[in-house]
Amino acid sequence: MAFPSAPSALWSVSLLTVLFVAAVHSNIIYDDNPLQPVTSDETVSVGGTVTLTCHVPETDNSSLQWSNTAQQTLYFGEKRALRDNRIQLHRSTATELSITIGEVQLSDEGEYTCSIFTMPVLTARATVTVLGVPGKPQILGFESAVPEGGKVTLTCTSTGSKPPATLRWYRGEQELEGRPDVVESVPDDPTYNVSSELTLEVSRSDDNALITCAVDHPSLAPGDKRSEHALRVLYSPNVQILPESNLPKEGEKFHLQCLGNGNPEPTSYMWEKKDGELPPLAKIDGAFLRFDLLNKSDNGVYLCDADNGIGNSQGEYKLLVQDNSADPTAMSTSSGVDHAVIGGVVAVIVFILLSLLIVLGRYLIRHKGTYLTHEAKGSDDAPDADTAIINAEGGHSGAEDKKEYFI
Repeated sequence: MAFPSAPSALWSVSLLTVLFVAAVHSNIIYDDNPLQPVTSDETVSVGGTVTLTCHVPETDNSSLQWSNTAQQTLYFGEKRALRDNRIQLHRSTATELSITIGEVQLSDEGEYTCSIFTMPVLTARATVTVLGVPGKPQILGFESAVPEGGKVTLTCTSTGSKPPATLRWYRGEQELEGRPDVVESVPDDPTYNVSSELTLEVSRSDDNALITCAVDHPSLAPGDKRSEHALRVLYSPNVQILPESNLPKEGEKFHLQCLGNGNPEPTSYMWEKKDGELPPLAKIDGAFLRFDLLNKSDNGVYLCDADNGIGNSQGEYKLLVQDNSADPTAMSTSSGVDHAVIGGVVAVIVFILLSLLIVLGRYLIRHKGTYLTHEAKGSDDAPDADTAIINAEGGHSGAEDKKEYFI
């Protein structure tokens, strides 16, 4: 076996060392080198536009160049090198070279290189990350209505996301917890399909409740992609009997209505009277029980049984027929009239009494003066009180005689 000579081996080692140093030297970034290009990593969604910017602190009039992931030159200064209309020049100066890539595709992801042709050539690399935008979620499991108290399992699926999306469940505004997401990679494609399951035990309050599956992903704003469906819950009716009037009167027409709030609506109604048979004049008309002519013998408790195929329920109403003459409105009007008449009579009596008091008062005042005058005339010469009164009367008569004589 032949071995190389010592001088030949030493020369080979020296050559390899020089090549290694040159290679390392060409990739070393000197932070204090004013000609070292600087760039940054970018993230963009599929279909969007990304801007790649490369600049140097100083210039020696060397040209800047952008290359793609396959090391194909995109732009050399202001000159387009690759015929791809998606790639456009954004800005070119002595210290900056910026380009834009529009309608970004998943294949555009990778490392882009900015170079400045000095001696040696200096480079900087920018990694472009392309986000796969997830599709609108699809919800399965709403094919049929669910009976009250039953369980329903819903499945939400979203495709085309990169990185894998996160699925969230909501009932109205309340977030629900589903099973962990299942992530599946797509063959020959860097995207993922994501699915999630939610199991609910439903009640009648869940009927028509909105169940939402929303996609959470860096490429989307919150709520951008979501799907909504309304739950349908089957439940037995809740029965209530409504009267036509709150004051049913004897001799009038009247009916009771049976309301069955259920899903589906009740299809059959049964009427009966508690502790007895229905009155002969009462007629059943589906959800209505009609009375052509009310009588006090119709008083009692009436029952309605409603059935919708899911279940049945019963409601009751106590009927109390009022006397037709007992009209509260008429009584109130009559009472008002009586009060008015009584008030008028009292006012007249008070007026008459006041008038009599006034007349009597004037009469007493007028005759009080005459009595004092007569009393004075009789008391001057009388030895006692009786004589004074007699004299006063006599004097009064004499005055009248004189008065008549004068006339």
